[in-house]
Amino acid sequence: MSENRFPAPPTAIRLPGYTKADQQEILGTGDDPFGVDGAGLTWLPKDDHFGIRHGDRLVAHAGLLRLPVAIGEAEQTEVVGVGGVAVAPDVRGQGLARLVITAALDHARTLGPQHALLFCRPPLVPLYQRLGWHPLDTDVLVEQPESRVVTMPLRTMVTPLHTSTPWPSGPVRLFSLPM
Repeated sequence: MSENRFPAPPTAIRLPGYTKADQQEILGTGDDPFGVDGAGLTWLPKDDHFGIRHGDRLVAHAGLLRLPVAIGEAEQTEVVGVGGVAVAPDVRGQGLARLVITAALDHARTLGPQHALLFCRPPLVPLYQRLGWHPLDTDVLVEQPESRVVTMPLRTMVTPLHTSTPWPSGPVRLFSLPM
């Protein structure tokens, strides 16, 4: 048995907070741990945090944030943005992303919005599809500093938080920085 395998099934817990040091504990101290700096975006911190520990070490994280959005011709509503999803490289392939995202989405279902939304690099789309997320086939506009509105260069994916809630059709505008 590898030393990085969990002796008992891991569980995701709600974290009281999440710092840069926590992120570095999971992903190391590289300059671009999520591989998105090239997008040139400013991101919002998350409000709610979920993690998995292996011993005393934090090895996985997912964060949540309620965000205002307009979808199609509908009035402004909210989504739960999911971001900061990270699994330490030495423990990947053990289902930790599924566990931490499931815990985060279980909490998201208590927040009111009907959908969760995330942005990811194209190589991660298959992972999120296996977790029940669906890529959007439309551009998503997001705010940036100095009142700029830009088209999100990363892939936008959504998942319903309640089984009978389809994603509306039409253009999507996030009325905030991305998460």
